[in-house]
Amino acid sequence: MSISFVRVDDRMIHGQTCTRWALEYPCDGIVAVNDATATNSILKAAYKNASNKKTFVWTMEDWQKKCQKVLTSDSRYFLITKNPIDMKMILVDQKFDPGIKTIIIGPCNERPGSIQLGNNQSITKDEAGALESIMQAGYEVEFALIKEKAIGNWKKFRGQFGFS
Repeated sequence: MSISFVRVDDRMIHGQTCTRWALEYPCDGIVAVNDATATNSILKAAYKNASNKKTFVWTMEDWQKKCQKVLTSDSRYFLITKNPIDMKMILVDQKFDPGIKTIIIGPCNERPGSIQLGNNQSITKDEAGALESIMQAGYEVEFALIKEKAIGNWKKFRGQFGFS
């Protein structure tokens, strides 16, 4: 299996991702998918240098072209998006099967219109819709900054957004 971990994290690549989660889910590299970051040379360089692992920062279009190579690779990768909407695009709209059925939602900063679910875990109505679609597609959606501090599954929070 070439995808060892799937995560939504608005900081995408940082020490917690690269060290703490890599203890739970070993990886050789990281694939971060976000159009705004991948098209900003300064941000892209910063993310690529944030880890001692092989790191790719791709647009959604790059991801679509290269995702099969990631799946067939001998290397194990983390797949990370900056927001639930991009993850829904990959898992539901593109029907990409990472071979993993648990999606971890990490830091999502508080923003106008977002609802706080836990410490540094706030989502908007649109993001909630994306998480609902991901769950309906057969994935478990867990909220955890780190494994020991998990606050629960999407099923626990979905009622706050009108899903039953």
